[in-house]
This record gives sequence, C-alpha cells and structure tokens, in this order.
Amino acid sequence: MQLHEFFDEVAAAVFPYVDMIAERVTTLGGYATGTVRMVAKGSSLNEFPTDAVAGHEHLEALVDRVSAYAKSTRETTEKCSDLGDPTTEDMFTEVSRGIDLQLYFLGSHLQGGGVDAQ
Repeated sequence: MQLHEFFDEVAAAVFPYVDMIAERVTTLGGYATGTVRMVAKGSSLNEFPTDAVAGHEHLEALVDRVSAYAKSTRETTEKCSDLGDPTTEDMFTEVSRGIDLQLYFLGSHLQGGGVDAQ
C-alpha cells in the first residue's frame, strides 16, 4: 500500500507535464495525440513488464523508464535550443527538473531510502 501511494504521488507530479506539452504542441501548429493507443504506438519507452510482481521489481521498471524519459527530455531541450525556440526550451527545462526530482525519489526508494521496496 505504501508503494501504491508513492506511485500515485509520482504520477500526480508528472501528469501536469502531459497537458503542458500537448498545449505547446498545438500552439506551434502540431497535433497532440490523445488516445492511449496513439501514445503507446509513438512512445520510445519500453513497455512495462507484465511479470513484475514485487515492489522492488516495479521500482526498477519505473526507474528504467523514468530515466529514459529524463534523458529524452534533456535531448529535447537541446534540440529546442538548436532550433532557436527559447520558450519551448524553457518549458522542457522545467519538465526536466521535475522529472529528475521524481527520478531521485524513485531511486532513493530503490536503494532502500524510502518506503519498504519489498
């Protein structure tokens, strides 16, 4: 139950970025994919393992995927800089800070510094 509540907190911290990015995409004239199927098809993240049972396994899977997302966010920030789009660059810098913080929290739980991971 403790991990479940922790995962809810992580999701609540990350969710606002979804809307922020979608709004920026449409502001720039793009199309924000809105269905789960469309998002899953376009995602570069590995699918979550269906055989993860123990809390530690879920933490490892989340750390892996959030790490990949954090890396992608930093790369996107650099691309925005290269394209001369400081507004979008700033937005992704904000997202990167938030994702890095959640990654820190996840990692500390994985290392035993948080709620029992077993």
